[in-house]
Amino acid sequence: MSKTTRATQFLIAAKAAYSVHSYVYAPGGERVGLLAAEALGEPPSRVLKTLMIEIDGRPACAVIPSDRELSMKKVAALLGAKSAAMMKPADAERITGYHVGGISPFGQKKRVPVAIEQAAMAETLVYINGGRRGLQVRLAPGDAAIALGAMVAPIVAE
Repeated sequence: MSKTTRATQFLIAAKAAYSVHSYVYAPGGERVGLLAAEALGEPPSRVLKTLMIEIDGRPACAVIPSDRELSMKKVAALLGAKSAAMMKPADAERITGYHVGGISPFGQKKRVPVAIEQAAMAETLVYINGGRRGLQVRLAPGDAAIALGAMVAPIVAE
């Protein structure tokens, strides 16, 4: 399997230091991030999941630890919107150019606002989907935020 994706090309162009890690992908719906953490032998707080959302009907992206739930109220407020909701999988695939289970915040077809959970910044390195099912990139969370032009704040539910 090639380890070159639009996500890794994006990180190269952003001059972000990263490494690529493969694992056997097992479809798990809501549990994809937790399954990835288990397969990589990493704590779920270090393996971040990419969630495609709609804020006031516009696409956006939230990146949070795989063992946490996104607070729609907090992410909407952060991104200057009145409301936020999960995006339908077919819309997420169309907008990002990635398949569900392989959606990365890096190298999406259309650039959208990105929010990253502040707690992830406490980790030295985090894993984020690399643009293909079973492929993660490991990098410093600050480098991810800079490359994405992301807003960083507490966006998970209590």
